[in-house]
Amino acid sequence: MYPLHRFDRVVGAIAAGLFVAAVVGFGLALPGYHALRHPVALLGAIGVPHAQAFSVLGFVLPGLLAVAVGMRLLLRVPRTAPWSMRVGVQLLVLAGLAFAAMGVLPLDASDIESPASQYHASAWMVWVLAFVPGAVMYGWGALRAPGIRAQALLHLGCGLAMLLAAFVLQLWMPAPLAQRLAFACWAVWLVAALPVAAWAKRGAV
Repeated sequence: MYPLHRFDRVVGAIAAGLFVAAVVGFGLALPGYHALRHPVALLGAIGVPHAQAFSVLGFVLPGLLAVAVGMRLLLRVPRTAPWSMRVGVQLLVLAGLAFAAMGVLPLDASDIESPASQYHASAWMVWVLAFVPGAVMYGWGALRAPGIRAQALLHLGCGLAMLLAAFVLQLWMPAPLAQRLAFACWAVWLVAALPVAAWAKRGAV
């Protein structure tokens, strides 16, 4: 049987790699698309060529894999850990679902104020508002747990960096670039969240 802890080492990297590859590949294939002028969501918007393929590869599959990362992380939270760690991971699972929902609820490229576009914006907001407190709560609790300081700092750093990217940096840089920084924070978390789980060495599966 393929050991689950080996699956843990790659699932987050697959999710992050799939998202990055989809953004780069579909962005290069779309005439006139520019990273500094156009949001990532435009690649999956209604009316854009290959939008459904991007939505599946760029949002839905990475989001579902992020849910798997969160669920595996939840299994590693010790029973004696601070409550904030468990609540934080549950919010991280919700963030993965919201990320997948961005692919199910695409923008309307012809009408940014349409209900479809508003649904997509709501999914984006749920993703950010679930990930930021989830990562910060988990990291804050992990600071008080023995042996996982690196994991605590990872979660705190990714959560606070996404908060800045999503709500502050847009005041000084193009919104699409700030959005990409938020995505980058999430990708870093995906890649590193599970491998540094100290208690995995003590028999967790």
